[in-house]
Amino acid sequence: MATIKLNTGHSMPQVGFGLWKVTNETCADTVYNAIKAGYRLFDGACDYGNEKESGEGVARAIKDGLVKREDLFIVSKLWNSFHDGHQVEPICRKQLADWGIDYFDLYIVHFPVALKYVDPAERYPPGWAVDGKDDVQPSKASIQETWTAMESVHKKGLAKSIGISNFQGSLILDLLRYAEIRPATLQIEHHPYLVQSTLTKLAQEQGIAVTAYSSFGPQSFIELEWQKAKDTPVLFEHPVITKIAEKAKRTPAQVLLRWSTQRGIAVIPKSNDPKRLKQNLEVTDFDLSQEDLDAISGLDRNLRFNNPTDYLGTLHIFA
Repeated sequence: MATIKLNTGHSMPQVGFGLWKVTNETCADTVYNAIKAGYRLFDGACDYGNEKESGEGVARAIKDGLVKREDLFIVSKLWNSFHDGHQVEPICRKQLADWGIDYFDLYIVHFPVALKYVDPAERYPPGWAVDGKDDVQPSKASIQETWTAMESVHKKGLAKSIGISNFQGSLILDLLRYAEIRPATLQIEHHPYLVQSTLTKLAQEQGIAVTAYSSFGPQSFIELEWQKAKDTPVLFEHPVITKIAEKAKRTPAQVLLRWSTQRGIAVIPKSNDPKRLKQNLEVTDFDLSQEDLDAISGLDRNLRFNNPTDYLGTLHIFA
């Protein structure tokens, strides 16, 4: 399996399995079957609400001898409600307990925004609003305060690497001014409708590996009934993608994933279909021409689907 060497010295699989929107009822089986299919990286988060079930799938796979813990690369994320420095380690430990493991291979700041603390005993995961409805309240924690606490989590062995997600260039440059431990990865929404070439270039120049989420563009968000996604042409059916797929004798999904991996970016697709599970893993063993890569990048619309402004009406992170 292709890997990316992180600035911490650890190797991260370039193709992983994303756990966003995997239901609690199916999650343990989904993780187990993905391990069976060959996946070794699992990308989770507090906000996904399925970390206990994900851990159950991992535990079953280890018990059945499919893998050892050290064969897996488990990723989780710090939610916005726990950015206050003294809250970072306790919530990380809770998440580890939910997974049933001793350390994360990678622990990521999910969004560059601090929200008012919600006690996990009151509601977990807390979501965006302090009241669980529509009252979005910021906390006063700075990114520096949060990152210093993330560094402490790393130093204590709770996370082998630490990273960031949904950060823009100016915030990354600011973080690098005071970071004692540099972010190992940057996870961003990345697909042909949102190429973010300058941001990926900045990260890679700074030795920060880039992971793409929502590699299939509107596909993930159509399931959520988001109008913006419904109004956008499906990438699987886009003539530029289908033509390249036909030429490469690969599926449109494989072409979209290879467009990222060939450019040094990691991907975290998901599927419940055994055939597609296998196909999504097989996206580092063929090459697209530069002409094809450029044609796919040429579909860029600067179209972001995961934008808090759209679904919260506030927290204009990407303004």
